[in-house]
Amino acid sequence: MTHESFKSLFQRAAERKGGTQRLELLLGKRILGKKLLDDNAAQQSIAKLGDDRVLAAFTKQIFKSGFVWRVVENKWPDFEEHFFNFNVEKVLMMPEEMLERKAADPKIIRNYNKVKTIQANAQMMLDVTIEKNISFAHFIEDWPSEDIIGLWTFLKKHGARLGGNTGPYALRLLGKDTFILSSDVEAYLRAQKIIDGGLQSKKSLTAIQAHFNKLQQESGYSLTQLSRLMAFASGDNYVQIEN
Repeated sequence: MTHESFKSLFQRAAERKGGTQRLELLLGKRILGKKLLDDNAAQQSIAKLGDDRVLAAFTKQIFKSGFVWRVVENKWPDFEEHFFNFNVEKVLMMPEEMLERKAADPKIIRNYNKVKTIQANAQMMLDVTIEKNISFAHFIEDWPSEDIIGLWTFLKKHGARLGGNTGPYALRLLGKDTFILSSDVEAYLRAQKIIDGGLQSKKSLTAIQAHFNKLQQESGYSLTQLSRLMAFASGDNYVQIEN
């Protein structure tokens, strides 16, 4: 079966979002004179981040999952203070009674099961650092985008509560290029007959990755931009940018 081309996808999204220039802005591209600048190109190298920032990103997304994001953001300075600014070694040295005490503090979100993931994910990161002799941030940066679902699978298998969209959202927060399987993106993929089974099955994820790789080869756009484009071309979103 022949799936929709990038050109057709882009044209439909542009019609829904008020034209090419507005769509480019929504996709993270800025027009300066006649030159198109890609905001993604200016992102900081992930490998330059400390592993503490990676652990912080994982933790923030875990606490945001199923909760009011604004509350997590408001309490985040206290999270940083409570967990030693997410220093991996210090987190791993925390005894269980300390974790329980901190999880009960109203300054953060009191959810012991989620608090326990901080140590579990710190251990995953340390294991990779020892095995690969590189930082976990470097490990993420080196992972090829054409197999981003492989990184999702790694985080789900070896980490704690990093399955579903939690891991991908954390990766995007860190600056790793990844698509997100939002409800709009899922609807597009099903309408195009790219998937017909469970969204997170190995068969579906492999087919999704292959389709994104094809679109990326056609367009040169990032995975992040392509998943936004799919959402803008379908679904009940009416995002606009003022002139």
